[in-house]
Amino acid sequence: MKYFSIIFFLSISLFANAQNNYVPPTDTLVQKKIEQWQDLKFGLFMHWGTYSEWGIVESWSLCPEDEGWTQRRGPHAQNYFEYKKAYENLQTTFNPQHFNPEKWVEAAKDAGMKYVVFTTKHHDGFCMFDTKETDYKITSSKTPFSSNPRSNVAKEIFNAFRKENFLIGAYFSKPDWHTENYWWPYFPPKDRNVNYDPKKYPEKWNAFKQFTFNQIKELMSGYGKMDILWLDGGWVRPLSTVDKNVEWQKGIVYDQDIDMKNIASMGRSLQPGLIVVDRSVGGEFENYQTPEQEVPAKPLPYPWETCMTMGNSWSFVPNDHYKSAQQLVQLLVKVVSRGGNFLLNIGPSSDGDWDTTAYSRLKDIGAWMKINGEGIYNSKPIAPYSSDNIFFTQSKDGKNIYAFYLSEKDDVMLPAQIKINALTINKKSKIQVLGSGEKLKWNQEGGNIIINIPAKMQNKNVAKYALVMKISQ
Repeated sequence: MKYFSIIFFLSISLFANAQNNYVPPTDTLVQKKIEQWQDLKFGLFMHWGTYSEWGIVESWSLCPEDEGWTQRRGPHAQNYFEYKKAYENLQTTFNPQHFNPEKWVEAAKDAGMKYVVFTTKHHDGFCMFDTKETDYKITSSKTPFSSNPRSNVAKEIFNAFRKENFLIGAYFSKPDWHTENYWWPYFPPKDRNVNYDPKKYPEKWNAFKQFTFNQIKELMSGYGKMDILWLDGGWVRPLSTVDKNVEWQKGIVYDQDIDMKNIASMGRSLQPGLIVVDRSVGGEFENYQTPEQEVPAKPLPYPWETCMTMGNSWSFVPNDHYKSAQQLVQLLVKVVSRGGNFLLNIGPSSDGDWDTTAYSRLKDIGAWMKINGEGIYNSKPIAPYSSDNIFFTQSKDGKNIYAFYLSEKDDVMLPAQIKINALTINKKSKIQVLGSGEKLKWNQEGGNIIINIPAKMQNKNVAKYALVMKISQ
Protein backbone atom coordinates (compact mmCIF):
# COMPACT_ATOMS: atom_id res chain seq x y z
CA MET A 1 0.00 0.00 0.00
CA LYS A 2 1.09 3.60 -0.38
CA TYR A 3 -0.21 7.11 0.18
CA PHE A 4 -2.82 8.53 -2.18
CA SER A 5 -5.04 11.55 -2.01
CA ILE A 6 -8.60 10.43 -1.38
CA ILE A 7 -11.02 10.51 -4.28
CA PHE A 8 -14.51 9.61 -3.17
CA PHE A 9 -15.78 8.92 -6.67
CA LEU A 10 -13.54 7.70 -9.43
CA SER A 11 -14.63 7.46 -13.04
CA ILE A 12 -15.44 3.90 -14.01
CA SER A 13 -13.28 4.31 -17.11
CA LEU A 14 -10.16 3.95 -14.96
CA PHE A 15 -11.28 0.42 -14.12
CA ALA A 16 -11.85 -0.56 -17.75
CA ASN A 17 -8.53 -2.40 -18.02
CA ALA A 18 -9.20 -4.34 -14.83
CA GLN A 19 -12.68 -5.20 -16.09
CA ASN A 20 -11.26 -6.58 -19.31
CA ASN A 21 -8.78 -8.69 -17.36
CA TYR A 22 -11.24 -10.11 -14.84
CA VAL A 23 -11.70 -13.86 -15.07
CA PRO A 24 -14.54 -15.30 -12.94
CA PRO A 25 -13.43 -18.31 -10.90
CA THR A 26 -14.75 -21.69 -12.01
CA ASP A 27 -14.21 -23.43 -8.67
CA THR A 28 -17.68 -23.66 -7.11
CA LEU A 29 -16.25 -23.43 -3.59
CA VAL A 30 -14.50 -20.18 -4.49
CA GLN A 31 -17.70 -18.85 -6.06
CA LYS A 32 -19.59 -19.65 -2.87
CA LYS A 33 -16.94 -18.00 -0.68
CA ILE A 34 -16.95 -14.84 -2.81
CA GLU A 35 -20.73 -14.61 -2.50
CA GLN A 36 -20.44 -15.05 1.26
CA TRP A 37 -17.73 -12.37 1.43
CA GLN A 38 -19.76 -9.94 -0.70
CA ASP A 39 -22.65 -10.12 1.77
CA LEU A 40 -20.42 -9.03 4.68
CA LYS A 41 -19.75 -5.53 3.24
CA PHE A 42 -17.55 -4.18 6.04
CA GLY A 43 -14.09 -5.36 7.06
CA LEU A 44 -11.03 -4.37 9.10
CA PHE A 45 -7.58 -3.93 7.55
CA MET A 46 -4.45 -3.64 9.70
CA HIS A 47 -0.96 -2.58 8.61
CA TRP A 48 1.53 -3.35 11.35
CA GLY A 49 5.27 -3.87 11.47
CA THR A 50 8.50 -2.50 12.92
CA TYR A 51 7.95 0.74 10.98
CA SER A 52 5.38 1.68 13.64
CA GLU A 53 8.30 2.35 16.02
CA TRP A 54 9.34 5.33 13.93
CA GLY A 55 5.77 6.28 13.10
CA ILE A 56 6.53 6.31 9.38
CA VAL A 57 5.10 5.00 6.14
CA GLU A 58 5.02 1.20 5.94
CA SER A 59 8.13 -0.16 4.15
CA TRP A 60 8.22 2.48 1.41
CA SER A 61 11.03 4.58 2.89
CA LEU A 62 13.31 1.68 1.90
CA CYS A 63 12.35 2.07 -1.74
CA PRO A 64 14.91 4.11 -3.76
CA GLU A 65 12.27 5.98 -5.74
CA ASP A 66 11.76 9.72 -5.46
CA GLU A 67 8.05 9.68 -4.64
CA GLY A 68 6.08 11.57 -2.03
CA TRP A 69 5.47 8.46 0.05
CA THR A 70 9.08 7.10 -0.07
CA GLN A 71 10.86 10.01 1.62
CA ARG A 72 13.34 9.10 4.37
CA ARG A 73 13.45 11.03 7.63
CA GLY A 74 15.61 11.00 10.72
CA PRO A 75 19.36 10.98 11.43
CA HIS A 76 20.20 8.41 8.72
CA ALA A 77 18.04 9.87 5.97
CA GLN A 78 20.95 11.23 3.91
CA ASN A 79 22.67 7.86 3.47
CA TYR A 80 20.50 5.11 2.00
CA PHE A 81 22.59 2.18 3.22
CA GLU A 82 22.91 3.53 6.77
CA TYR A 83 19.17 4.16 6.76
CA LYS A 84 18.36 0.62 5.62
CA LYS A 85 20.63 -0.81 8.31
CA ALA A 86 18.97 1.33 11.02
CA TYR A 87 15.51 0.44 9.71
CA GLU A 88 16.20 -3.29 9.78
CA ASN A 89 17.70 -2.90 13.26
CA LEU A 90 14.23 -1.89 14.51
CA GLN A 91 13.70 -5.64 14.86
CA THR A 92 15.94 -5.57 17.94
CA THR A 93 13.70 -3.08 19.78
CA PHE A 94 10.21 -4.06 18.58
CA ASN A 95 8.28 -5.00 21.73
CA PRO A 96 4.50 -4.30 21.57
CA GLN A 97 3.70 -5.09 25.19
CA HIS A 98 0.09 -3.87 24.99
CA PHE A 99 -0.80 -6.31 22.23
CA ASN A 100 -4.31 -7.60 22.94
CA PRO A 101 -6.15 -8.81 19.83
CA GLU A 102 -9.34 -9.51 21.79
CA LYS A 103 -9.64 -5.77 22.41
CA TRP A 104 -9.53 -5.19 18.64
CA VAL A 105 -12.05 -7.93 18.01
CA GLU A 106 -14.50 -6.42 20.48
CA ALA A 107 -14.23 -2.96 18.89
CA ALA A 108 -14.44 -4.26 15.32
CA LYS A 109 -17.39 -6.52 16.07
CA ASP A 110 -19.23 -3.71 17.84
CA ALA A 111 -18.66 -1.50 14.77
CA GLY A 112 -20.34 -4.09 12.56
CA MET A 113 -17.22 -5.38 10.82
CA LYS A 114 -17.42 -8.95 9.57
CA TYR A 115 -13.97 -9.85 8.21
CA VAL A 116 -10.34 -8.97 8.82
CA VAL A 117 -7.21 -8.71 6.65
CA PHE A 118 -3.87 -8.51 8.47
CA THR A 119 -0.38 -7.78 7.11
CA THR A 120 1.57 -10.97 7.75
CA LYS A 121 4.48 -9.47 5.77
CA HIS A 122 4.85 -6.13 4.03
CA HIS A 123 7.37 -5.18 1.34
CA ASP A 124 10.18 -4.69 3.87
CA GLY A 125 10.14 -8.46 4.47
CA PHE A 126 9.65 -8.36 8.24
CA CYS A 127 7.35 -11.27 9.09
CA MET A 128 4.61 -10.87 11.69
CA PHE A 129 4.35 -14.67 11.82
CA ASP A 130 6.65 -17.52 12.79
CA THR A 131 8.13 -18.40 9.42
CA LYS A 132 10.95 -20.93 9.07
CA GLU A 133 12.25 -19.18 5.95
CA THR A 134 13.95 -16.20 7.61
CA ASP A 135 15.08 -14.85 10.96
CA TYR A 136 13.71 -11.41 10.08
CA LYS A 137 10.52 -12.02 12.04
CA ILE A 138 8.73 -11.10 15.22
CA THR A 139 9.35 -14.54 16.78
CA SER A 140 13.14 -14.34 16.29
CA SER A 141 15.33 -14.24 19.40
CA LYS A 142 16.63 -10.94 17.98
CA THR A 143 13.18 -9.45 18.59
CA PRO A 144 12.36 -8.65 22.25
CA PHE A 145 8.70 -9.57 21.80
CA SER A 146 9.72 -13.15 20.94
CA SER A 147 9.74 -13.97 24.66
CA ASN A 148 6.05 -13.07 24.92
CA PRO A 149 3.76 -16.12 24.82
CA ARG A 150 1.70 -14.33 22.15
CA SER A 151 4.68 -13.41 19.97
CA ASN A 152 3.26 -15.07 16.86
CA VAL A 153 0.93 -12.11 16.43
CA ALA A 154 -0.56 -13.21 13.09
CA LYS A 155 -1.74 -16.47 14.64
CA GLU A 156 -3.07 -14.67 17.72
CA ILE A 157 -4.96 -12.14 15.59
CA PHE A 158 -6.44 -14.74 13.26
CA ASN A 159 -7.50 -16.99 16.14
CA ALA A 160 -9.09 -14.13 18.09
CA PHE A 161 -11.13 -12.88 15.14
CA ARG A 162 -12.06 -16.37 13.99
CA LYS A 163 -13.59 -17.10 17.40
CA GLU A 164 -16.07 -14.29 16.68
CA ASN A 165 -16.91 -15.69 13.24
CA PHE A 166 -14.96 -13.17 11.18
CA LEU A 167 -13.73 -14.29 7.77
CA ILE A 168 -9.93 -14.32 7.89
CA GLY A 169 -7.65 -12.71 5.32
CA ALA A 170 -3.86 -12.89 5.20
CA TYR A 171 -2.18 -9.93 3.48
CA PHE A 172 1.16 -11.03 2.04
CA SER A 173 3.66 -8.97 0.05
CA LYS A 174 5.00 -10.79 -3.02
CA PRO A 175 8.10 -8.56 -3.25
CA ASP A 176 10.47 -8.90 -0.30
CA TRP A 177 13.09 -6.17 0.02
CA HIS A 178 14.98 -8.02 2.76
CA THR A 179 15.77 -11.34 1.14
CA GLU A 180 18.90 -11.45 -1.00
CA ASN A 181 17.04 -13.39 -3.65
CA TYR A 182 14.90 -10.36 -4.47
CA TRP A 183 17.22 -7.47 -3.72
CA TRP A 184 20.55 -9.19 -4.36
CA PRO A 185 23.31 -7.35 -2.40
CA TYR A 186 25.62 -7.65 -5.40
CA PHE A 187 23.64 -4.80 -6.96
CA PRO A 188 22.15 -1.78 -5.19
CA PRO A 189 18.34 -1.64 -5.43
CA LYS A 190 17.27 0.62 -8.26
CA ASP A 191 13.56 0.90 -7.54
CA ARG A 192 10.76 -1.27 -6.11
CA ASN A 193 11.47 -4.10 -8.53
CA VAL A 194 13.86 -7.05 -8.41
CA ASN A 195 17.37 -5.67 -8.89
CA TYR A 196 18.70 -8.37 -11.23
CA ASP A 197 17.44 -10.02 -14.40
CA PRO A 198 15.67 -13.25 -13.38
CA LYS A 199 16.34 -14.74 -16.84
CA LYS A 200 20.05 -14.09 -16.46
CA TYR A 201 20.17 -15.45 -12.91
CA PRO A 202 17.46 -18.13 -12.89
CA GLU A 203 18.85 -19.91 -9.82
CA LYS A 204 18.32 -16.80 -7.70
CA TRP A 205 14.79 -16.24 -9.03
CA ASN A 206 13.86 -19.88 -8.51
CA ALA A 207 15.12 -19.60 -4.94
CA PHE A 208 12.92 -16.55 -4.45
CA LYS A 209 9.92 -18.33 -5.94
CA GLN A 210 10.44 -21.26 -3.57
CA PHE A 211 10.90 -18.88 -0.61
CA THR A 212 7.59 -17.17 -1.47
CA PHE A 213 5.77 -20.47 -2.00
CA ASN A 214 7.06 -21.85 1.29
CA GLN A 215 5.99 -18.80 3.30
CA ILE A 216 2.50 -18.78 1.83
CA LYS A 217 2.24 -22.51 2.47
CA GLU A 218 3.13 -21.88 6.12
CA LEU A 219 0.28 -19.39 6.38
CA MET A 220 -2.16 -21.69 4.61
CA SER A 221 -1.28 -24.74 6.72
CA GLY A 222 -0.42 -23.53 10.21
CA TYR A 223 -2.81 -20.66 10.99
CA GLY A 224 -6.27 -22.22 11.05
CA LYS A 225 -9.03 -21.75 8.53
CA MET A 226 -8.15 -19.06 6.00
CA ASP A 227 -10.65 -17.39 3.69
CA ILE A 228 -8.66 -14.79 1.74
CA LEU A 229 -5.08 -14.65 0.48
CA TRP A 230 -4.63 -10.92 -0.17
CA LEU A 231 -1.45 -10.46 -2.24
CA ASP A 232 0.14 -7.03 -2.63
CA GLY A 233 3.06 -5.79 -4.70
CA GLY A 234 1.58 -6.05 -8.17
CA TRP A 235 4.90 -5.38 -9.90
CA VAL A 236 5.82 -9.00 -9.13
CA ARG A 237 3.99 -10.39 -12.14
CA PRO A 238 4.57 -11.97 -15.55
CA LEU A 239 6.00 -9.42 -17.96
CA SER A 240 3.22 -10.28 -20.40
CA THR A 241 0.66 -8.78 -18.01
CA VAL A 242 2.36 -5.38 -17.71
CA ASP A 243 0.34 -2.45 -19.04
CA LYS A 244 2.68 0.38 -20.02
CA ASN A 245 -0.28 2.77 -20.07
CA VAL A 246 -0.32 2.51 -16.27
CA GLU A 247 2.30 4.86 -14.85
CA TRP A 248 3.64 2.67 -12.02
CA GLN A 249 3.94 -0.36 -14.34
CA LYS A 250 6.29 1.45 -16.74
CA GLY A 251 9.24 0.61 -14.47
CA ILE A 252 8.67 -3.15 -14.70
CA VAL A 253 11.30 -4.36 -17.17
CA TYR A 254 11.89 -7.94 -15.98
CA ASP A 255 9.63 -10.97 -16.00
CA GLN A 256 8.77 -11.47 -12.30
CA ASP A 257 6.54 -14.52 -12.67
CA ILE A 258 6.29 -16.35 -9.34
CA ASP A 259 3.95 -19.06 -10.65
CA MET A 260 0.62 -17.98 -9.22
CA LYS A 261 -1.02 -21.13 -10.55
CA ASN A 262 1.17 -23.23 -8.29
CA ILE A 263 0.57 -20.94 -5.31
CA ALA A 264 -3.20 -20.83 -5.78
CA SER A 265 -3.40 -24.58 -6.30
CA MET A 266 -1.45 -25.22 -3.13
CA GLY A 267 -3.50 -22.68 -1.18
CA ARG A 268 -6.80 -24.21 -2.23
CA SER A 269 -5.62 -27.75 -1.56
CA LEU A 270 -5.02 -26.66 2.03
CA GLN A 271 -7.87 -24.15 2.25
CA PRO A 272 -10.74 -25.22 -0.04
CA GLY A 273 -12.63 -22.24 -1.46
CA LEU A 274 -9.77 -19.83 -0.74
CA ILE A 275 -10.29 -16.40 -2.33
CA VAL A 276 -7.03 -15.32 -3.99
CA VAL A 277 -6.51 -11.60 -4.58
CA ASP A 278 -3.45 -11.08 -6.77
CA ARG A 279 -4.24 -7.41 -6.80
CA SER A 280 -3.76 -5.25 -9.90
CA VAL A 281 -2.58 -8.19 -12.02
CA GLY A 282 -5.96 -9.34 -13.35
CA GLY A 283 -6.67 -12.80 -14.67
CA GLU A 284 -7.78 -15.93 -12.89
CA PHE A 285 -5.91 -15.25 -9.65
CA GLU A 286 -7.45 -11.87 -8.87
CA ASN A 287 -10.83 -13.05 -7.60
CA TYR A 288 -11.88 -9.56 -6.63
CA GLN A 289 -10.59 -6.08 -7.44
CA THR A 290 -9.27 -3.63 -4.85
CA PRO A 291 -9.58 0.09 -5.71
CA GLU A 292 -7.36 1.87 -3.17
CA GLN A 293 -8.52 5.04 -1.38
CA GLU A 294 -11.26 5.41 -4.02
CA VAL A 295 -14.98 4.86 -4.51
CA PRO A 296 -16.09 4.06 -8.07
CA ALA A 297 -18.79 6.31 -9.50
CA LYS A 298 -20.85 3.33 -10.68
CA PRO A 299 -21.14 -0.35 -9.82
CA LEU A 300 -18.33 -2.48 -11.22
CA PRO A 301 -19.19 -5.66 -13.13
CA TYR A 302 -17.12 -7.93 -10.89
CA PRO A 303 -16.57 -8.40 -7.14
CA TRP A 304 -14.64 -5.52 -5.60
CA GLU A 305 -13.57 -3.89 -2.37
CA THR A 306 -12.48 -0.35 -1.58
CA CYS A 307 -9.53 -0.43 0.81
CA MET A 308 -9.12 2.87 2.61
CA THR A 309 -7.35 4.34 5.62
CA MET A 310 -9.21 5.62 8.67
CA GLY A 311 -6.46 8.21 9.05
CA ASN A 312 -4.20 9.62 6.36
CA SER A 313 -1.72 6.77 6.66
CA TRP A 314 -1.82 2.99 6.31
CA SER A 315 0.68 2.62 9.13
CA PHE A 316 0.57 4.19 12.58
CA VAL A 317 1.72 7.82 12.51
CA PRO A 318 1.57 9.96 15.67
CA ASN A 319 -1.08 12.68 15.55
CA ASP A 320 -2.53 11.29 12.34
CA HIS A 321 -5.71 12.98 11.12
CA TYR A 322 -8.62 10.55 11.35
CA LYS A 323 -11.72 10.81 9.22
CA SER A 324 -14.86 11.71 11.13
CA ALA A 325 -17.51 9.13 11.94
CA GLN A 326 -19.80 10.97 9.52
CA GLN A 327 -17.27 10.60 6.70
CA LEU A 328 -16.70 6.93 7.46
CA VAL A 329 -20.38 6.00 7.65
CA GLN A 330 -21.11 7.85 4.44
CA LEU A 331 -18.14 6.23 2.69
CA LEU A 332 -19.49 2.85 3.72
CA VAL A 333 -22.90 3.76 2.30
CA LYS A 334 -21.41 5.00 -0.98
CA VAL A 335 -19.26 1.90 -1.43
CA VAL A 336 -22.11 -0.50 -0.68
CA SER A 337 -24.52 1.43 -2.94
CA ARG A 338 -22.11 0.64 -5.79
CA GLY A 339 -22.02 -3.05 -4.86
CA GLY A 340 -18.63 -3.11 -3.15
CA ASN A 341 -17.16 -3.99 0.23
CA PHE A 342 -15.45 -1.44 2.47
CA LEU A 343 -12.13 -2.55 4.01
CA LEU A 344 -11.18 0.10 6.57
CA ASN A 345 -7.56 0.26 7.75
CA ILE A 346 -6.25 1.02 11.24
CA GLY A 347 -2.52 0.91 11.96
CA PRO A 348 -1.49 -0.32 15.43
CA SER A 349 1.28 1.55 17.22
CA SER A 350 4.62 0.11 18.33
CA ASP A 351 3.18 -0.62 21.79
CA GLY A 352 0.55 -2.87 20.25
CA ASP A 353 -2.62 -0.80 20.43
CA TRP A 354 -4.67 1.59 18.33
CA ASP A 355 -5.00 5.32 18.82
CA THR A 356 -7.94 6.14 21.09
CA THR A 357 -9.55 8.03 18.21
CA ALA A 358 -9.83 4.80 16.22
CA TYR A 359 -11.83 3.17 19.03
CA SER A 360 -14.06 6.23 19.23
CA ARG A 361 -14.75 6.15 15.49
CA LEU A 362 -15.63 2.45 15.57
CA LYS A 363 -17.98 3.00 18.50
CA ASP A 364 -19.84 5.74 16.60
CA ILE A 365 -20.01 3.63 13.45
CA GLY A 366 -21.33 0.71 15.50
CA ALA A 367 -24.11 2.81 17.02
CA TRP A 368 -25.26 3.75 13.52
CA MET A 369 -24.94 0.20 12.18
CA LYS A 370 -27.06 -1.27 14.97
CA ILE A 371 -29.97 0.82 13.69
CA ASN A 372 -29.32 0.78 9.96
CA GLY A 373 -27.25 -2.32 9.24
CA GLU A 374 -30.07 -4.17 7.51
CA GLY A 375 -29.67 -1.80 4.57
CA ILE A 376 -25.95 -2.59 4.40
CA TYR A 377 -25.51 -6.33 4.92
CA ASN A 378 -26.65 -8.85 2.29
CA SER A 379 -27.57 -6.01 -0.03
CA LYS A 380 -27.04 -5.33 -3.72
CA PRO A 381 -27.06 -2.13 -5.78
CA ILE A 382 -30.13 -0.78 -7.52
CA ALA A 383 -30.33 1.89 -10.22
CA PRO A 384 -30.03 4.84 -10.15
CA TYR A 385 -27.69 4.07 -7.22
CA SER A 386 -27.93 7.64 -5.93
CA SER A 387 -29.98 10.80 -6.35
CA ASP A 388 -28.31 13.94 -5.03
CA ASN A 389 -27.54 13.12 -1.38
CA ILE A 390 -29.67 9.95 -1.32
CA PHE A 391 -28.03 6.57 -1.95
CA PHE A 392 -29.77 3.25 -2.51
CA THR A 393 -29.36 -0.44 -1.81
CA GLN A 394 -31.82 -3.29 -2.06
CA SER A 395 -32.19 -6.59 -0.25
CA LYS A 396 -31.00 -9.68 -2.10
CA ASP A 397 -34.58 -10.85 -2.64
CA GLY A 398 -35.53 -7.44 -4.07
CA LYS A 399 -38.44 -7.00 -1.65
CA ASN A 400 -36.94 -3.98 0.15
CA ILE A 401 -35.16 -0.87 -1.04
CA TYR A 402 -33.15 1.25 1.37
CA ALA A 403 -32.76 4.99 0.77
CA PHE A 404 -29.87 6.55 2.72
CA TYR A 405 -30.38 10.29 3.22
CA LEU A 406 -26.84 11.63 3.82
CA SER A 407 -26.38 14.73 5.94
CA GLU A 408 -23.77 17.44 5.43
CA LYS A 409 -23.31 17.52 9.20
CA ASP A 410 -23.31 14.93 11.97
CA ASP A 411 -26.96 15.56 12.73
CA VAL A 412 -29.57 14.74 10.11
CA MET A 413 -32.16 17.52 9.70
CA LEU A 414 -35.06 16.75 7.35
CA PRO A 415 -36.97 19.20 5.15
CA ALA A 416 -40.76 19.07 4.67
CA GLN A 417 -40.36 16.98 1.53
CA ILE A 418 -37.70 14.69 0.08
CA LYS A 419 -37.60 14.20 -3.67
CA ILE A 420 -36.10 11.09 -5.19
CA ASN A 421 -35.36 11.12 -8.91
CA ALA A 422 -35.58 8.14 -11.27
CA LEU A 423 -36.32 5.44 -8.71
CA THR A 424 -39.20 3.15 -9.58
CA ILE A 425 -41.19 1.55 -6.77
CA ASN A 426 -44.49 -0.30 -6.44
CA LYS A 427 -47.61 1.86 -6.00
CA LYS A 428 -48.43 -0.05 -2.83
CA SER A 429 -44.96 0.37 -1.36
CA LYS A 430 -44.67 1.43 2.26
CA ILE A 431 -41.91 3.66 3.57
CA GLN A 432 -40.72 3.74 7.14
CA VAL A 433 -37.69 5.13 8.95
CA LEU A 434 -35.29 2.59 10.39
CA GLY A 435 -34.85 3.00 14.11
CA SER A 436 -38.02 4.94 14.84
CA GLY A 437 -40.39 2.91 12.66
CA GLU A 438 -42.01 6.20 11.61
CA LYS A 439 -44.24 5.61 8.55
CA LEU A 440 -43.92 8.20 5.80
CA LYS A 441 -46.51 9.18 3.23
CA TRP A 442 -45.41 9.50 -0.37
CA ASN A 443 -46.69 10.08 -3.88
CA GLN A 444 -45.43 9.87 -7.43
CA GLU A 445 -44.99 13.04 -9.48
CA GLY A 446 -43.82 12.31 -12.99
CA GLY A 447 -40.62 10.33 -12.68
CA ASN A 448 -40.04 11.47 -9.11
CA ILE A 449 -41.02 10.14 -5.71
CA ILE A 450 -42.08 12.80 -3.20
CA ILE A 451 -41.81 11.75 0.43
CA ASN A 452 -43.67 13.90 2.93
CA ILE A 453 -41.95 14.37 6.28
CA PRO A 454 -44.22 14.75 9.35
CA ALA A 455 -43.99 18.13 11.08
CA LYS A 456 -42.64 16.50 14.23
CA MET A 457 -39.59 15.26 12.27
CA GLN A 458 -38.83 18.45 10.38
CA ASN A 459 -35.79 20.59 11.19
CA LYS A 460 -34.89 18.40 14.14
CA ASN A 461 -32.01 16.06 14.87
CA VAL A 462 -33.63 12.78 13.79
CA ALA A 463 -30.50 10.69 13.12
CA LYS A 464 -26.71 10.72 12.89
CA TYR A 465 -24.78 10.88 9.62
CA ALA A 466 -27.43 9.23 7.43
CA LEU A 467 -31.12 8.52 7.96
CA VAL A 468 -32.34 5.33 6.33
CA MET A 469 -35.81 4.92 4.82
CA LYS A 470 -36.93 1.36 4.18
CA ILE A 471 -39.20 0.96 1.15
CA SER A 472 -41.13 -2.29 1.36
CA GLN A 473 -42.48 -3.37 -2.01
